[in-house]
Amino acid sequence: MMKIRIFNSLQCQKSHPQRSYPSSFHRFQTSATSSRAKKSNPFLSLTQDPNPSSFSVPYYSKLLSKCNASKTLYPGMQIHAHTLKFGSTNDPKSRNFLISLYAKCELFGYARKLVDESPEPDLVSWSALISGYAQNGLARDAILAFHDMHLLGLKCNEFTFPSVLKACTFTKDLELGRQVHGIVVVNGFESDEYVGNSLVVLYSKCGKFGDSRRLFEDIPERSVVSWNALFSCYVQSDYFGEAVELFREMILSGIRPNEFSLSSMINACTGLEDSGEGRKIHGFLIKLGYDSDPFSKNALVDMYAKIGNLEDAVVVFEEMTKPDIVSWNALIAGCVLNDKHDSALEFFGQMTLSGTHSNMFTLSSALKACAGIGLKELGRQLHCNLIKLNVGSDPFVHVGLIDMYSKSGLMNDARMVFNLMPDKDLIAWNAVISAHLQNGEDMEALLLFPLMHEAGVGFNQTTLSTVLKSVASLQVNYVCKQVHALSAKSGFQSDRYVVNSLIDAYGKCAILEDATRIFRECLIVDLVGFTSIITAYSQSGQGEEALKLYLEMLDRGIEPDPYVCSSLLNASANLSAYEQGKQVHVHVLKHGFMYDNFAGNSLVNMYAKCGSIDDAERAFSSIPERGIVSWSAMIGGLAQHGHGKEALRVFNQMLKYGVSPNQITLVNVLCACNHAGLVTEAQKYFRSMKELFGFEPMQEHYACMIDLLGRARRLDEAIELVNTMPFQADGSVWGALLGAARIHKNVEIGQRAAEMLLILEPEKSGTHVLLANIYASVGMWNNVAKMRRLMKDCNVKKEPGVSWIEVKDKIYTFIAGDRSHVWSEEIYAKLDELSERLSKAGYIPKVEFDLHDVERDEKEKLLYHHSEKLAVAFGLIATPAGAPIRVKKNLRVCMDCHTAFKFISKIVSREIILRDINRYHHFKDGSCSCGDYW
Repeated sequence: MMKIRIFNSLQCQKSHPQRSYPSSFHRFQTSATSSRAKKSNPFLSLTQDPNPSSFSVPYYSKLLSKCNASKTLYPGMQIHAHTLKFGSTNDPKSRNFLISLYAKCELFGYARKLVDESPEPDLVSWSALISGYAQNGLARDAILAFHDMHLLGLKCNEFTFPSVLKACTFTKDLELGRQVHGIVVVNGFESDEYVGNSLVVLYSKCGKFGDSRRLFEDIPERSVVSWNALFSCYVQSDYFGEAVELFREMILSGIRPNEFSLSSMINACTGLEDSGEGRKIHGFLIKLGYDSDPFSKNALVDMYAKIGNLEDAVVVFEEMTKPDIVSWNALIAGCVLNDKHDSALEFFGQMTLSGTHSNMFTLSSALKACAGIGLKELGRQLHCNLIKLNVGSDPFVHVGLIDMYSKSGLMNDARMVFNLMPDKDLIAWNAVISAHLQNGEDMEALLLFPLMHEAGVGFNQTTLSTVLKSVASLQVNYVCKQVHALSAKSGFQSDRYVVNSLIDAYGKCAILEDATRIFRECLIVDLVGFTSIITAYSQSGQGEEALKLYLEMLDRGIEPDPYVCSSLLNASANLSAYEQGKQVHVHVLKHGFMYDNFAGNSLVNMYAKCGSIDDAERAFSSIPERGIVSWSAMIGGLAQHGHGKEALRVFNQMLKYGVSPNQITLVNVLCACNHAGLVTEAQKYFRSMKELFGFEPMQEHYACMIDLLGRARRLDEAIELVNTMPFQADGSVWGALLGAARIHKNVEIGQRAAEMLLILEPEKSGTHVLLANIYASVGMWNNVAKMRRLMKDCNVKKEPGVSWIEVKDKIYTFIAGDRSHVWSEEIYAKLDELSERLSKAGYIPKVEFDLHDVERDEKEKLLYHHSEKLAVAFGLIATPAGAPIRVKKNLRVCMDCHTAFKFISKIVSREIILRDINRYHHFKDGSCSCGDYW
């Protein structure tokens, strides 16, 4: 007899080293028998007969056979008591029926006692016991019982081996399974179909598909059951394509599939998302008469829903005479998966009316639907139903509730659900961290990460990717490096998701060197990786490098998507790189992304920020389905170009189309009124915001109104608006008031606004500069000097004015008085030439806006060498005659440059398009599009 080494260690770890049995089998109405013991008893009259001699042993055996076949426990126990009472307990056939009955009904204590009390070892008894253990998921008990049987010298047969192998499969104990396989071979049962099927399942479930397939091929006569065993293993291991190929092989071999074969194939088609193959399997079901099988129907509903064909899923569902909870769950979950949240809740209501009781899977899908459309109250009701179902401790349910509450903006409720969880697993921690991230609470998400580590839960690539997104939003460089080190230490540095998140985080933290190094060290870079690094270069203002990376991506054979094109368009927009943006537009057209809203919106934004509002309008018109982002981008573009009335016309058109504005849209509308001086219209929208659109004005809306009133010479109203705000004013509001004070040369208001700004934003140099401008405008030069000393003492450096211009796909940058350019001689010669022509045309330098306490001639010289003037002079030299000159400046254009450009545009007959930090100025024929209102 073959000895099994591993059984010796198992023997020492038995789950019941000292078996306890009931002292008597006459007390049957115990809690163990429960409801099954109280079922109606058709044998009661027989067992209560006062004359025991009227029943023979074969008759008892016949009765027990019927109890065993129908799993009728209570009558079987009464018959058992009857045999004990009248001394008829030695019949092995009756004992085997009793062992089988107790094992099937999970009363293993009774079953094992009968086995142990058997006078002679009986293979049938042991097989029944082992089968009962295996069928009820007690794999370790099954293996231990097999060990005991083996020690008694009993040889397994074709009925025992499948149960033992099933137990090995359940525990995925391949070493023990191989030893049992050896016993199978020694005893000559390797050719038995059922034993062979069990071996096939064992090896495939343990990942040994090569061995599994060889064993399958060794089965001499393979029935549909053998094929099904192999199919199910491939499907459960996500080898969907291989499973479909096996199915075709089976059909060619002449084996007729049954409903189980077809259900497995439907699941394979679901995994492949192959609707064509799925329809073929559906055809097989109808052809072979299995289309009424409920398991197959449910699989079909699930398949059609998951591959996005909800109409067919509904058709199959409606063909079902009596859909069960699995059917409803498949349909509702499919609707949620396809973002048909209204339909999901509609079917949920129908299910309730049909009398089918929901379970936690139904309610979880309904929670996702509520989250998808923001039905907070219904979500709370479903939470109550879950509590009534007593599934409060299920982590799957908790995660669904966290998701629902977070997507409904109820983060306090989401955190409460999380905090009340008795056992917080990795998925729950990831869910609550993601919830804070999605609600813009990046700091809270970041602070949870060390708490998670302290709880000993560990982390995975999802955790690291989510945390890195928060790091990117907060731009905390040192945390980025710490998470990077942790990723490397824990072995996740090569994970694609973590790598892409690291590139994105380093890029947004402006650590471009590290982002590039990670990108270059990555062995396999995908589209997401290229998008991350291109975005990083775009956001750092290196549009040329971003474009080079895009071309490298194309050389590697990686096809772009709308997102990477959008990143390139944003890079062009940030640089006002019109020509570069047009090249990206060509790629958008080439790859068919014009119908993608994401790319379309970026095109509108790019052309608007590059100074070509006409191109922006054409891009806007080509977007097939304009959402709120599209409309807001167009309104904002028109506003920045000073087309206030046109912006309001587009806004009213949007409302007619039934698109509801958001708070950003209203900021753009107020900016449009601001840039065009439309005070009455702005006040109308501002005052009726809550009534018309359902939300209260925010800081940004107040800042727009204060800036507008200040420019309109209505400073008293601007001050009153600041004083009556329902919340504390932030930097944007005080900044607007400081700007208004500059226009009015109001020192008192300017000082008050500056004091608040120095508290709220002490690091910003603009406050000191604007207040100094106010002092200079009224000749308070001592105060100007004090402001300069204060800046020096506080280590606050004035942000230098920088202007840039695009010429022949290259960006040229200038600062005031810059002589580092290779064409410096030509540029300054052009400025001297322009100076003479400007003087003849009547231009007088606005020296009163220069803060330097020097002579007038020196001030004029300093004004002539402003960065935007250098960029325009270079544009006149380097661009074709008659072509528009497009310049961008990082600060507000000064009054002198604004005046000079009106004269220059007329003198040289060229349009000058200047984008400063606030808006666009189109200088043409001696005037500006802003109407000198900026």
